[in-house]
Amino acid sequence: MAHKKLRYFSITPRLQRLFMSPRTVEHMTWHQSHNAVDGVMVHPSDGEAWKHFNSVHPHFSAESRNVCLGLCTDRFNPFGSFVTPYSCWPVILTVYNLPPEMCMRSEFIFLFMVIPSLSSPGWNIDVCLRPLIDELTQLWSSRALTYDISRK
Repeated sequence: MAHKKLRYFSITPRLQRLFMSPRTVEHMTWHQSHNAVDGVMVHPSDGEAWKHFNSVHPHFSAESRNVCLGLCTDRFNPFGSFVTPYSCWPVILTVYNLPPEMCMRSEFIFLFMVIPSLSSPGWNIDVCLRPLIDELTQLWSSRALTYDISRK
């Protein structure tokens, strides 16, 4: 019997659907086409970290349809009581290609993993994130062919 369980939902098909939908595809290149105002950060693409990444990986940043993601996790007790030691760690990805008013809406924040645990994953979080790291590494090296409805 497994000591720990991990619920993992692949991210690739959900990212592909963003380009297949006429409702979202036009917004998937917003991060590269918006006009940033110096000294004002309205989106992560205005930040120094994004600019540094673009300078280190110019081939990736040259294609506006390449997807930039943010990762977040936090603990909550599904039973609503801190008396019970059980906790869940949802891990979510945010698509930063979208404009600010869209990238934080619930339909574009993807739950891709739930780590149920009696305690924090702590230093072992890298073991839990391995399926995501493997999928993102595969996407980075070989890409995923996707139909872009806006460009046919």
